[in-house]
Amino acid sequence: MNAGLCSRRHMLRSSAFGLSSVAASLLLRQDGFGAKASSAAPVKPELERPTYDLLPKIPPHPQQAKAMISMFMLGGPSQIDLFDPKPELIKRNGQVFRGNLKFDNAAQASREIMGPAWSFHQRGQCGMELSELLPHLGDIADEITLIRSMHSAANNHLPANFALNTGQPVRGRAVLGSWLLSALGSETQDLPAYVALTDPRGLPLIAKENWNNGKLPSIFQGTMVRPTEPRIFNLDAPKHLQGPAQASQLRFLRELNEAHLRSHPGENDLEARLKSYGLAARMQLAAKEAFDISKESESTKRMYGIDREVSQSYGTRCLIARRLVERGVRFIQIFCHGQTWDHHGSILTALPQRCREIDQPAAALVRDLKQRGLLDSTIVHWGGEMGRLPVIQFREGLSKRSKVGRDHNTYGFSMWVAGGGFRSGHVHGATDEFGHYAVDGIVHHYDWLATVLHQFGLNHRDLHFRVGPRELRLVENEEARVVRDVLKDNSPA
Repeated sequence: MNAGLCSRRHMLRSSAFGLSSVAASLLLRQDGFGAKASSAAPVKPELERPTYDLLPKIPPHPQQAKAMISMFMLGGPSQIDLFDPKPELIKRNGQVFRGNLKFDNAAQASREIMGPAWSFHQRGQCGMELSELLPHLGDIADEITLIRSMHSAANNHLPANFALNTGQPVRGRAVLGSWLLSALGSETQDLPAYVALTDPRGLPLIAKENWNNGKLPSIFQGTMVRPTEPRIFNLDAPKHLQGPAQASQLRFLRELNEAHLRSHPGENDLEARLKSYGLAARMQLAAKEAFDISKESESTKRMYGIDREVSQSYGTRCLIARRLVERGVRFIQIFCHGQTWDHHGSILTALPQRCREIDQPAAALVRDLKQRGLLDSTIVHWGGEMGRLPVIQFREGLSKRSKVGRDHNTYGFSMWVAGGGFRSGHVHGATDEFGHYAVDGIVHHYDWLATVLHQFGLNHRDLHFRVGPRELRLVENEEARVVRDVLKDNSPA
């Protein structure tokens, strides 16, 4: 070193990474300042650049489910009026509720108890009590597990939705479907592995965040399919490019893209984009056939309610979901628009309308999967991010009784699940005498996610993805458990 240019003392003083900074850090740590040394094992660097694909992978544990269809009812269906009959509410209808209540909208709140406006009946050989608003669900009561003790404690739609789908009540995290793809890939390479089927009336609340891949590679994000034709744009090549001309062009583009990728190693988004181009080419035939229900029998269409205006849209999407499962798609979500189950007001008219739209198609989906031998390997889920309170909320004032509604309740609500190794004709858990708080067999949102992963042959504690120094997990709560009471095989792992 030229002493005239830089002395050793000058080098140590000016270097941010010199011995002086190292020594200072060590002395500060010895004196109790700064971050404590971690007792965890050091993170080992990747020796090879990781690659991500959707090829099918064998799960580490025996699996019951290979696919999942989630019918997500954003807004919060009223468990009190649909799934959870409480004689005490009928007895005390109109009285003042004396217990603890947490309102989302205190300005419109009341403490006047409101019992269910519809009667409940025992359905199926199991004798499951269900509302008269769900006659078709009653017809398949012996096929489902009804969970009456869901709990998330995130009392607004966004955090509750995130909690149930991503494990935490915050945005920006990967959803369940993306995690399943990252761990298991897909049985099909000709269709999107994760499909979101949306409503013709509009997108669901928070739109594409419902199928967000978060920090996982982009290849694991969901694909939104349009509710009307064309369900996927630009599947057909221009006439002058069809046939051999298109094949030659695609081959040339693939060679260029592969060369470009080799010059940019580690670019996950670029790699995902290039793979999506290949998928788009393969979908030109496979997707058009999968989404085309014209060849389904008329009896099948009637079973799904496609012949009825009120249930035609939802029935079509449920039938498409069955067709996608048949063709190897891993995860499918069926959405309503906005948050249409959020009945703060007019519940006496709005709730029956929602049920007429979805009850027959949802039941038909379970029945159809079973008769085709697919139900045992497919989880069918129906539910929202919350339920409703046992007291009246008024939107239009006390004088208009037809406008009554119910506020949010995330402390005790219901959902149902069928297939995929879940028990049949079974009711799990219970709420208190008012249908408000889950008190027996409580299933937290993270318990639900852990249980779903278990049915796919995955351990929620082992499923993780490294981003820099941090390991991401879908289920981060250390108290999360697999709810074995809802499973056919409930023996310990």
